Amino acid sequence: MNWIFVGASTIASQHMIAAVRAQPAGAVTWVVSGNADRAQGWATDHGITQATDDLSQALADPEAACVYISSTNEKHHAQAMAAIAAGKHVLCEKPLGLSLAEADEMVAAARDAGVVFATNHHLRCSGSHRAMRALIDDGAVGHVLSLRIHHAVHLPENLQGWRINDASAGGGVIPDITVHDADVARFLLGEDPVDVVAQFASSGMGQGVEDSCMSVWTMPSGAMVMSHESFTHPFAGSGLEIHGTEGSIFARDVMTQMPMGTITLRTASGTREVPYSDHSLYVQGVADFYAAVAGRGAPAANGSDGIKSLAVALAVRAAAQSGQKVTVAYGEVA
Repeated sequence: MNWIFVGASTIASQHMIAAVRAQPAGAVTWVVSGNADRAQGWATDHGITQATDDLSQALADPEAACVYISSTNEKHHAQAMAAIAAGKHVLCEKPLGLSLAEADEMVAAARDAGVVFATNHHLRCSGSHRAMRALIDDGAVGHVLSLRIHHAVHLPENLQGWRINDASAGGGVIPDITVHDADVARFLLGEDPVDVVAQFASSGMGQGVEDSCMSVWTMPSGAMVMSHESFTHPFAGSGLEIHGTEGSIFARDVMTQMPMGTITLRTASGTREVPYSDHSLYVQGVADFYAAVAGRGAPAANGSDGIKSLAVALAVRAAAQSGQKVTVAYGEVA
């Protein structure tokens, strides 16, 4: 299948081109950027034959079946709607949009058009997260009581830009990282947060947007989730802990784009390290997307997953702004 890449982004160059090319007959045949010179230079650097600053030109190519969107957040909605209208399958970066209304419209349009629409939540594609979910599903920790997610990192200089200084483009740590952590919690626990309390701050990097956030979410089962995101922690690492009535899982350095980190299970029987597959998160995600397009399965994270992770992030922001507990609203389509 031939792909149109919308957004000459770092994630596209570092991960997604290789993930597409790892699939049988997978090829990126177009790159679209708002700047024509950037599009052409990016295409040349990555061996892509066609480049443009006109999305409609790329979408008119009947040989291109799939669109991957990794532009700045405020552009996702319009670009996805155009791709869906052109009959293309869409894999969109998170957050799907800046509002639930945008995300709902995207997912509903794809459903009505009969095309596959997926959210590029890479963490649920990792061997480590799938191994932890299997442990929970198998009852290794008993009834889950709490989940603690630590996703406080240092945002590299080359990724800062709009993420730290442009609220209108969807900047801030909440749309950038909290959406991922919301998806992780949903994926591991198999349930959706009900309400949240939160605080955020600008602790040295954010310019008009938050760069650090802490929140607590209540789950329908009674489990509690504590989540910490930041752009400003250079030495903290990342990880999560899952605590249940029969055991605990300690995962270190697993909230990353690479297949790395350690998982330890502690129960009454003792402590053991848990093995997991070290496959590429992005190759797995694109493979799952391919299977969905071929009618052989579902994408790793579908449009509803994207709506729900956005809903949690929006609730976290609202709770931090108001100082009040906020009930998560999941939109009409999710």
